[in-house]
Amino acid sequence: MLIRRPADLPASEITPEGLYLDRRAFLGGTAAALALAASGRPLRAADPGGLGPLARSPYSTTERPNRWEEVTGYNNFYEFGTGKDDPAREAWRLKPRPWTVRVTGECLKPRTFGLEELMRLAPLEERIYRMRCVEGWSMVIPWAGFPLKTLLDRVEPKSTARYVAFFSLADLQQEPGVRLPVLDWPYLEGLRLDEARNPLTLLAFGVYGRVLPNQSGAPLRLVVPWKYGFKGAKSIVEIRLVRDQPWTSWAKANPNEYGFYATVNPGVDHPRWSQATERRIGEWSRRPTLMFNGYGDQVASMYTGLDLRRNF
Repeated sequence: MLIRRPADLPASEITPEGLYLDRRAFLGGTAAALALAASGRPLRAADPGGLGPLARSPYSTTERPNRWEEVTGYNNFYEFGTGKDDPAREAWRLKPRPWTVRVTGECLKPRTFGLEELMRLAPLEERIYRMRCVEGWSMVIPWAGFPLKTLLDRVEPKSTARYVAFFSLADLQQEPGVRLPVLDWPYLEGLRLDEARNPLTLLAFGVYGRVLPNQSGAPLRLVVPWKYGFKGAKSIVEIRLVRDQPWTSWAKANPNEYGFYATVNPGVDHPRWSQATERRIGEWSRRPTLMFNGYGDQVASMYTGLDLRRNF
């Protein structure tokens, strides 16, 4: 396994030392960056400020993370365009504060949370996760957030709740990509309840110790490291517990290419490319794709008896 406990893990082994040494310089420029954003002019991969002290997680990989510029400059966020660099160029329009998230459906205590309240539900921690995209590339990203289970426990799912649906913001004024008939807006993703409650599943508020930049899914996004990247709903405005499997956006758009489970299985190829290998952003060589993206010890038991070639 590529996972060790934090006490065994030197910081220099996780994060490029120069980036952390530069953090104070980045934070020193935060006020100027916010003023520029308020002026309505575009920001590319801007640094929106720090989150403060973060606990280090035992779930972190020992692999070296991608650079900040790679993490924030190469995104799938169709609300801002279909190109990988469109979000970094266009997402300055998004207004991530104030923000609320409704938790509804099959739960005993449905309610609406303000963003700041959500961020106080549990101590924020940094988790360095391998992330896999269905298009054959991957990254290693230091997310900051807390387990989704913490929020679900607060609203007390009913016995009838079997799935969790995540709805993203769809606002024509803030998100120019919503005008495109690429998907059925708003963006909808889903997990089984046991997947949502798995300790690996994260509600992320930040990356590299900083508040999420707009193009990365500000102010709140889903992170599920053993699944393909399209499971990571961004700019979440509603979390709904439901009885039936949600008809998610990509499954609705092309069910032959994007199954509900999206569980990384190198033996199941996308109809237009192989999934057996991947290329890490910033590298030229390819590497074998790991089953469950390398997180089998934590998640394989949830799929016992399930044919992951048919339920892809």
